[in-house]
Amino acid sequence: MTTNPSLKDSPLFREEALRIGGERLLRERTIAIHNPFNRERIGTVPMATLADVRQAYRIAQAYRPTLSRYERSNILNRASALLRARADEASTLITLESGLCKKDSMYEIGRVADVLVFGANEALRDDGQVFSCDLTPHGKKRKVITTREPLLGVITAITPFNHPMNQVAHKVVPSIATNNRMVLKPSEKVPLSALFLADILYEAGLPPEMFQVVTGDPREIADEMLTNEHVDLITFTGGVSIGKYIAGKAGYRRIVLELGGNDPLIVMDDADLNKASDLAVQGSYKNSGQRCTAVKRMLVHEKVAADFTDLVVEKTRNWRHGNPMDAGNDIGTVIDEAAARLFETRVNEAVAQGARLLVGNQRDGALYSPTVLDKVRPEMTLVREETFGPVSPIITFSNIDEAIQISNGTAFGLSSGICTNRMDDVTRFAKELVVGTVNLWEVPGYRIELTPFGGIKDSGLGYKEGVQEAMKSFCNGKTFTMPW
Repeated sequence: MTTNPSLKDSPLFREEALRIGGERLLRERTIAIHNPFNRERIGTVPMATLADVRQAYRIAQAYRPTLSRYERSNILNRASALLRARADEASTLITLESGLCKKDSMYEIGRVADVLVFGANEALRDDGQVFSCDLTPHGKKRKVITTREPLLGVITAITPFNHPMNQVAHKVVPSIATNNRMVLKPSEKVPLSALFLADILYEAGLPPEMFQVVTGDPREIADEMLTNEHVDLITFTGGVSIGKYIAGKAGYRRIVLELGGNDPLIVMDDADLNKASDLAVQGSYKNSGQRCTAVKRMLVHEKVAADFTDLVVEKTRNWRHGNPMDAGNDIGTVIDEAAARLFETRVNEAVAQGARLLVGNQRDGALYSPTVLDKVRPEMTLVREETFGPVSPIITFSNIDEAIQISNGTAFGLSSGICTNRMDDVTRFAKELVVGTVNLWEVPGYRIELTPFGGIKDSGLGYKEGVQEAMKSFCNGKTFTMPW
């Protein structure tokens, strides 16, 4: 691996401050951020104290946003334009701190800009309804008018490493669109992208009291962010164990949890195998396989499994992996060496238990090559648990009943993709798969930033994200009645 000795002279080398209130606060204690590819330090962020965190919540609670719908929409539209103008710089920052290849980080910037625009549009929509009350013999000639109002307290947001800026956007944009106040803790592995987006929003005109960013050691500050007296709602995206910890700690507060996934791509015997295998490799390897909605299991009808497997292996060999800053590479690193070692260990364990390694399982630090295995059984750890990397395990089944049983046979219930042209099968999958999303002829993760998104079981509590749904959950409902 090569290093870039001139990086510290670049404007992308960052010594970052906390965004508390309207001030950028430097602290002596810092966390160093390293490039997963070459381990070079690309910047530092402050390690916030409990006093810092409490001050952020005091500032947020004391502030009462008065932005009109028009003003909120303008801020979000300006932020989208500013981000698009600085897209290359922003994507490079994502690549440097997360190891995602430039293709993926540029795509992420486009998604963040979409979130901002969708939020701008939704901020302009009237969110009320009108009900007539003279609908029954017991009714009256009255109208019920519903409205949505910002929360009385502050929103805590905690985001993971795998989409360093887009995960943040999906928290803060609905908060701004509904005139709320938010305190965010981004993953300590990728905080620079969150701070970049915060600065974009401030430049666009957002009052800084509406969005504050604290960085630090979660062991030190996370509990305060869950239990602070000013917190009304906690929105978290990340791992199952932490999500369940939050649920136990939050007490009498609203929580929105978007947790893990173990998403299948189900290929029936009538499927166009070339199209299905394209979806399989894209769904497995984009974003280095680090998506809760990545294809984690390929369930393939035994009649077509051999041909499908050959196509997946061939297409996997064509995916270039290596230096994330090389524009020709399709995959960069995973988040760190420990993650890559975990994937290597799980694949080796599966092979020892009878699976067949067909390509990949090569590791160099945080680099992990796209990997395909067949003869995988549902009880293997590789597919029973969420393997959060570029691994394609192929499991065969003999009929639709078995496909549904295998798909539903894990603790997760986030998304799924199905490849078939038989509408009777489509109908059964849509009804019987215990997941939040069923996509026909598409990867499990397909959505737009506006649409509802979320899972059940260990994938979440059933509450949805996506700009519209998040805006609803970030509000209190109120009804007003009048004689009319």
